[in-house]
Amino acid sequence: MAYSQQQKSYLAIAIAVIFISTSAVMVKLTSAPASVIAMYRLIFATCLMLPLVILRYRGELKSISKRDWGFGSLAGVSLAFHFILWFESLNYTSVASSVVLVTLQPLFAFIGTYLFFKEKLSWPAIIGGITAIAGSIVISWGDFRLSGIALLGDMLALTACAMITGYLLFGQNVRKRLNLIPYTFIVYGIAALTLILYNLILTYPFTGYPGSDWMIFVFLAVFPTLLGHSLLNWSVKWVSVNVIAMSILFEPIGASILAYFLLGETLHLMQWIGGGIILTGLFLFTRTYTREQRQIDQTKTAQG
Repeated sequence: MAYSQQQKSYLAIAIAVIFISTSAVMVKLTSAPASVIAMYRLIFATCLMLPLVILRYRGELKSISKRDWGFGSLAGVSLAFHFILWFESLNYTSVASSVVLVTLQPLFAFIGTYLFFKEKLSWPAIIGGITAIAGSIVISWGDFRLSGIALLGDMLALTACAMITGYLLFGQNVRKRLNLIPYTFIVYGIAALTLILYNLILTYPFTGYPGSDWMIFVFLAVFPTLLGHSLLNWSVKWVSVNVIAMSILFEPIGASILAYFLLGETLHLMQWIGGGIILTGLFLFTRTYTREQRQIDQTKTAQG
């Protein structure tokens, strides 16, 4: 039985989400500081990409403008602090709360495009966004009742979500002019350098971690970073970006299942309620946004 390219893309997206869902649990299993975990994740990812970049994209790297290097660097710095804040949040709150809050990323991204690119939103989309925000408040209130430390983790996760939005906004125009591999190489490289400097300033040790930590560093570079995100970037050629954004919303489910079996974490009632509200709000928001974009594209096609 032959499968269409779109069906293959859906399979790739499903595999990618599984890989990405492992990230939070793996971070929980390490003993290294959050910024050190993020540093080695990106160093190893960049090093693994280096041979391909040298062999196939060396010329393109040399021709990149100073402006694109600047915005690519800002995207890399934003990505670095996203990982620092997100990984740090896992020291204070549960995998479920942290990952659910980080999946507000599509909402932050759409708000950012409205503020910086004047992309308007309808009331149904706004209502969906408010619903998602209400869900995050429910989770935060539940964690506050459990402990103030858990609430701190929630705030770090939300800030990490905002940083990844900055990464997307800085990189949006650059990606239109660069191939995926060179762009990703620049962003990962700058992020790795940012984290190296950050860890030097804080005097965190670069060595002395157990062998299990080093295995997890490599795992994070290969599976959630290169394979997970690369499969999503491959799929975007055949399916809508919004389909991919919606699929990432299922990351909390995979992460929570893994956390239950590997870490023994359970979900309290407010996490169930808040997570359900967030996913409902994001579904309404993204579905409305997708329908509106389709109508805009049809109008442009008719006028053209």
